[in-house]
Amino acid sequence: MSKKKPLILVCNDDGINAPGIRALVDVMKELGEVVVVAPDSPQSGMGHAITITKPLRLYSSNVFGEDIPSYQCSGTPADCVKLAVDKVLHRKPDLLVSGINHGSNSSINVIYSGTMSAAVEGAIEGITAVGFSLLDFNYNADFEASKNIVRTIAKNVIKYGLPEDVLLNVNIPAVKSSDIKGIKICRQARANWVEEFDERQDPYERKYYWLTGKFINMDKGEDTDEWALKHNFVSVVPVQFDLTAHHAIGTLNQWDL
Repeated sequence: MSKKKPLILVCNDDGINAPGIRALVDVMKELGEVVVVAPDSPQSGMGHAITITKPLRLYSSNVFGEDIPSYQCSGTPADCVKLAVDKVLHRKPDLLVSGINHGSNSSINVIYSGTMSAAVEGAIEGITAVGFSLLDFNYNADFEASKNIVRTIAKNVIKYGLPEDVLLNVNIPAVKSSDIKGIKICRQARANWVEEFDERQDPYERKYYWLTGKFINMDKGEDTDEWALKHNFVSVVPVQFDLTAHHAIGTLNQWDL
């Protein structure tokens, strides 16, 4: 008797028409039964936002052909996961993969990422989940090297599973397959954006602001995702959604509360 293929939910934040999600679907259909639920427009930087003040729309799509059921959603990446489980699949999939994102989600970027928030939402609901990102913002980025990495990691996740309440944040350097030195398990680098708002005027002389800034890596460790990516390694960071600072509980318990 042949083993039943795993049910794989594919999401992203760049939208259902993005080249990155097509590359992800190409790999996932080798590994299981694929269903796609993705935003109908780009949702980058949405973090874990959910839609509560307006109705959500969900439409069937044929973006990936008749063999891959796919749906486009008017909401955020987290909305897509919630709707997929409740209204499309009617059960939890065996694996949720999100991406492949156009651009980095390493270090502090994981907080802002719609790609990773889809994966986090899956993990919150008890689904094995992985977010994939390629360090190339170009719409026409080359995803061939990424496909090999996605295939390797997804096969291992399907085979071994993940610890409870843990998901993976995978970032891939934008280099050829032959230049990737390997896959490195990392911690999240301590880094952040130093931001400024560029003040401008529209044609009616009304002020508006455009977010600018630069990314500052303050972490010199060689076990971080930033170090790995800088040295052409794929970074794999195990992520949890419990934000409790457990090490601080003892200190706070000494307060006069």
